[in-house]
Amino acid sequence: MNADFAPTERQRWMQVLARAEDALAGYESLLGGVPYQCIRKPETGMAMVRGRTGGTGQAFNLGEMTVTRCVVQLQDGRAGYSYIAGRNKRHAELAALADALLLGQEKAQLMPSLIEPLARSQQQARQARQAQVAASKVEFFTLLRGENE
Repeated sequence: MNADFAPTERQRWMQVLARAEDALAGYESLLGGVPYQCIRKPETGMAMVRGRTGGTGQAFNLGEMTVTRCVVQLQDGRAGYSYIAGRNKRHAELAALADALLLGQEKAQLMPSLIEPLARSQQQARQARQAQVAASKVEFFTLLRGENE
C-alpha cells in the first residue's frame, strides 16, 4: 500500500464493515427496523486477485478469491454497497444496509456505536496476531571465528 494513501471516511467504514464478519450480526438490532429493498440481492462470485513482484514490480494474476456483493436502497433513495470476502450473504446485506444508513443522518449515531467498536476489536485482533507472530520470531546471528588480533 502506498504510504501517501489516506482512505476517505467512507472507505474506512466500508473496510471495517467488510472485515466485520460474524461480529456485524451482533449489531443487527441497531440496523434493523429500517425498511429497504435489495437492488442487487447478495450474490457470490469470483474476483481475480493481482499482485506485484516485490510489491512494486510487474503486476501478475495471483489467483481467484470468493467475493459476495450486495446493493440495498432505503426508502429515501440512499443506496448502500458491500463487497466482502467469502460467501456470507447475510454479512454482505448488513454491510450494505449499514453503508446506506451511514450516508445520512444516522451517521452521527452509527459511527460511535457501530463502526468504532468494530474497528477497535479488529485492531485488537490484529495486534494479538502480531504479538503471536513476534513471539515465534527467530533471529539468526553469525559468530566470526579466527579473527583474533
